Amino acid sequence: MTDSLRITRASLADWPIIRGWCADEGWNPGDHDGPCFLAQDPEGFFVGRIGGEPVSAVSVVNYGDAFSFLGLYLVKPEFRGRGHGLATWQAALPRAGARTVGLDGVPAQQDSYRKSGFSDAHRTVRFVGELTSDGSGPAAAVPLAEAGFGEVADYDALCFPAPRPVFLREWFAAPGHVGRALVVDGRLVGYGVLRAAHDGHRVGPLFADSRVYAEVILDALVAGAAGDRGFGRSAGRGTGGDSATGSGGRIVIDVPETNREALAMVGALGLEPSFEVARMYTGPVRDVDHGKVFGMTTLELG
Repeated sequence: MTDSLRITRASLADWPIIRGWCADEGWNPGDHDGPCFLAQDPEGFFVGRIGGEPVSAVSVVNYGDAFSFLGLYLVKPEFRGRGHGLATWQAALPRAGARTVGLDGVPAQQDSYRKSGFSDAHRTVRFVGELTSDGSGPAAAVPLAEAGFGEVADYDALCFPAPRPVFLREWFAAPGHVGRALVVDGRLVGYGVLRAAHDGHRVGPLFADSRVYAEVILDALVAGAAGDRGFGRSAGRGTGGDSATGSGGRIVIDVPETNREALAMVGALGLEPSFEVARMYTGPVRDVDHGKVFGMTTLELG
């Protein structure tokens, strides 16, 4: 059934291939997503090969003792229908152990995921469009490094099913990533990251106490974005310590339906829905403050 499929752990050398498959599917991966999640869980990526050629992939990234996220479930088109995807899935899923596993399922696969023990939590809709900065955000928001890593990581933990400081350190420092935090009266009230992707720039995460704060952070991200894909001149790289450009470009943001204010925000900004997925879990997850989640980190990897 699997034509001598050999399944092994993936490495950084495999990421360009997996990223290319994601791009072909229209998922629009961030340029440096894979290395960031490999830092979180170096053993969490799997690839299936036939005669040394990669033909399938899946990730099962563990966060602590209670939560894992499954993503990048892919099979090269000419090798589909032969059981390679299922074999790779079955080889990788035990990596999660007794943890609750989450994933973002496209509509065509949701019934299959339900049969595998996943239950629907909420819809997430991808919105796409052109945004420009009006200059109000850059004056109020600060680079993430100025807000303090510990405070940002603690805030992130309110909005994600598990603490993820290892991942965040890599995410904030990755090439082409712009990060901004908003501090009001000495208190962190939100933060966001924007990164270069296959087509335009993706926002994720965007977490904030309110829509007003989320809009300020988003404006600052657009103004501070790296300029190599339609955002003007290059603004540098790293922990969000780059200068604002005051320009704009194509933005992609994944918005959970659990936050009505987030849906209203992207609608008012003129962003258009592109496609949707269902966040699904195999079991309970700890409480997340859904009202703070204006943009998910990434559908492919959590």
